[in-house]
Amino acid sequence: MLVHQTIGKLEALGLAAMAAGLAEQLEAPGTYDALSFADRLGLLVDRESDARDSRRIATRTKAAKLRHQAVIEDVDFRSPRGLDRSVVLALAEARFVASHHNVVITGATGCGKSYLACALAHSAIGRGHTALYVRTPRLLDDLSLGRGDGRYGRLLSGLQRVSLLVLDDFLLTPAGIEACRDLLEVIEDRSQLRSTIVVSQLPVDKWLEAMADPTLGEAIVDRILQSSHRIAMKGPSMRRRQPVDAETAS
Repeated sequence: MLVHQTIGKLEALGLAAMAAGLAEQLEAPGTYDALSFADRLGLLVDRESDARDSRRIATRTKAAKLRHQAVIEDVDFRSPRGLDRSVVLALAEARFVASHHNVVITGATGCGKSYLACALAHSAIGRGHTALYVRTPRLLDDLSLGRGDGRYGRLLSGLQRVSLLVLDDFLLTPAGIEACRDLLEVIEDRSQLRSTIVVSQLPVDKWLEAMADPTLGEAIVDRILQSSHRIAMKGPSMRRRQPVDAETAS
């Protein structure tokens, strides 16, 4: 009876994993007899810690809104896409996030840029960082609307707090002067303080041409490339071709 009360108290204290572990130990008499009290307690504490880590990662992954449920283990290094396995695996350790460095991933449509960015973000979350994925065109639209309805400052503050921001489809369409100002605000807030993964179809040497204001453009490019790791992907599209309906084809 006392044991059941202990399990109930553990659950009431929010230690559900530890309570479940204790119940399992009690349901397997003899299995843990060779362990000392300290060792058995250590197993319960480890179980609770692992459960909390899993919940924390799940919460942060959901908040990150990653476009792909990508993991580094599933990145295809066999296809000739210009990926250096050692470089990617080193980035997956997320030391670049701790050092507030950026990552720039460029390449043609469909070569796997967004997947790789999401895989790196997922790895960073697993190592204790927060992350957020956004498509740059949509972000610029939100900031433009936020300027009119009073949310502008809050949006920028939210972006600034995230450990790793993934800006996908960067300069997918040419950026006007207002868009350049907004991009500079986002990048400037994070420069040397947080990390950003920039994903673009345009090679870096074409970025300035896609921004209406050369002065703002130079400031944006300078801050992104400062302390950055660059990955230039190549090769054909990795996206699966959708089957053509026979009736439509005819």
